[in-house]
Amino acid sequence: MGEELPAPAAAAEKKFAMILSVAAGILLLALKALAWQWTGSTAILSDLGESAAHLVAVGFAAYSLWLSLRPADANHLYGHAKISFFSAGFEGAMIIAAALYILYEAVGAALRGPELSHLSIGLALTALGAVLNGALGWHLVRTGKKRGSIILEANGHHVLTDCWTSIGVLIALTLVQLTGWLYWDPLFAAIAALNIFFSGLRLIRRSVSGLMDAADPSIHRQIEALVRTETRKHGITHHNLRHRNIGDAHYVELHLSFPPDVLLRDAHQVATQVEDSLEKKIHPAASVITHLECEGDHV
Repeated sequence: MGEELPAPAAAAEKKFAMILSVAAGILLLALKALAWQWTGSTAILSDLGESAAHLVAVGFAAYSLWLSLRPADANHLYGHAKISFFSAGFEGAMIIAAALYILYEAVGAALRGPELSHLSIGLALTALGAVLNGALGWHLVRTGKKRGSIILEANGHHVLTDCWTSIGVLIALTLVQLTGWLYWDPLFAAIAALNIFFSGLRLIRRSVSGLMDAADPSIHRQIEALVRTETRKHGITHHNLRHRNIGDAHYVELHLSFPPDVLLRDAHQVATQVEDSLEKKIHPAASVITHLECEGDHV
């Protein structure tokens, strides 16, 4: 959990992180294309294919972030934040498409027989790409978690996957140089493809879970504990607690039960205090709605 920022500042931080991701994606794609052109390495081609898929996905992610930050309107009364889950699913699909292409190229290179050249240049450019991707991925995941943006977090995980692919390429080309066995190149490309494939599946699974409002047990326990603490503090009980993740915030609903002799005005004041307290304590953000009723109404 990061430090609290005013909404405009948090939005600006998210936008800057996305702009940085797009700019870095273009730069890294150019570096890897140059490295592949010099070496003819299938492993580098796999890295290039993954970066190309990522650049397409990050374009959709940038649009999704822009849309998610728009306020609610007459057609979208709850806002646009759910686009976050579509973005994560699209990015996962692009990762899987890249993995299948990489696997196809790796098998083809193994059957044809690998042909490599200028490995030193390829190693240097790939190493530079790995460092840049590692730093960018860490920043995106960190910012996404701090600001509750699944778009940035998914994008960051994709970048980190790209980084691991680059590290695999470095290992493959180093082994080729040390042993002279060219088949290290397509072998590591195939391994990278499998790793990328399962990373894409995880993103799609998370996307589907979000769209279907699947409850995270750990989040439920945290919200339940906060609600229990607040209601006990005011000497009331609660039931019918429900919540859903909309991408960058939680919508929370619950019923509060008051003794029959409590005036509506007083009960409403207590409910408002409970709502305000929960909205401050639930991260990254929350909108809490309570329903007031008398004890014994629900047996």
